[in-house]
Amino acid sequence: MKIFVAGATGALGKQLVPQLVANGHEVVGMTRSESKVDQVRSLGARPVVADALNPDAVAQAVAQAEPEVIVHQLTALSGSVDMRHPDRFFEVTNRLRTEGTDHLLAAARAVGTRGFVAQSFAGWPFARTGGPVKTETDPLDANPPKGIQETLAAIRHLENAVTSADWVEGIVLRYGGFYGPGTSVSSDSGAEISNGIRKRKFPIVGDGGGVWSFVHIVDAASATVAAIERGKPGIYNVVDDEPAPVRDWIPALANALGAKPPRRLPRWLGRLAAGEAATVMMTEIRGASNAKAKRELGWEPRYPSWRQGFAHGLG
Repeated sequence: MKIFVAGATGALGKQLVPQLVANGHEVVGMTRSESKVDQVRSLGARPVVADALNPDAVAQAVAQAEPEVIVHQLTALSGSVDMRHPDRFFEVTNRLRTEGTDHLLAAARAVGTRGFVAQSFAGWPFARTGGPVKTETDPLDANPPKGIQETLAAIRHLENAVTSADWVEGIVLRYGGFYGPGTSVSSDSGAEISNGIRKRKFPIVGDGGGVWSFVHIVDAASATVAAIERGKPGIYNVVDDEPAPVRDWIPALANALGAKPPRRLPRWLGRLAAGEAATVMMTEIRGASNAKAKRELGWEPRYPSWRQGFAHGLG
């Protein structure tokens, strides 16, 4: 197939493009930076330079590529997250999830693209009620904490736009928290969460009962390939087999990194230090089930649990 990957040089794009090429697909990789053209080529794709927030540039790039499938992996996640104001950090990413999604869909419709696969997130958007693990049919949070409301609205926009487009086979992949090479949870020197763990600046807040779902970056790419090749329209959680309470995964990551055990803070102090959104993520969020992705995509993660992944897959 001819596949157009928007965000080809991101952490996931760098894993996805070579897997697609290895499976015999013809890949065009979009980047907004001329300086990354050679990197796209090194991954095995034909590069195209376009700003995803420029509708004319996107339309021209897609028209020239004439892809059968467009894969939307656009984010802008460089720099440090200010957990008191996460919507500020995600401002450009949220524009990519709204404006960027709309531009890519419009371009896809103009050239008759048959498939559209887009990146969403399963890390914290579910409603904080009921059991600890959610499926694709469970509702998202109707009352998210202050500071991530705009981000959740952008996620909703992307998911609704892709799944409601009746002229294309729209697939949304809700990835868990990425770890592994090129991510914030890795052995890389610039990995933000790993460095916070090493410096004991990533404490367990309250009871640490917030449930996180993870996926190794290579496993996220292999699930994306499966969705492109045989996925039916709809939403899929792309996570590993073991949703993890904060009180379990932070100490395990510290151990894998050779760091000291994490500090612990009472909830009231965590709220003062890091804000309500961060406190909710430590104490209340729900994890995600991968049963649908495994059943319908025939996907099996290389690392079924973050336990093996943290021990062997951070580098």
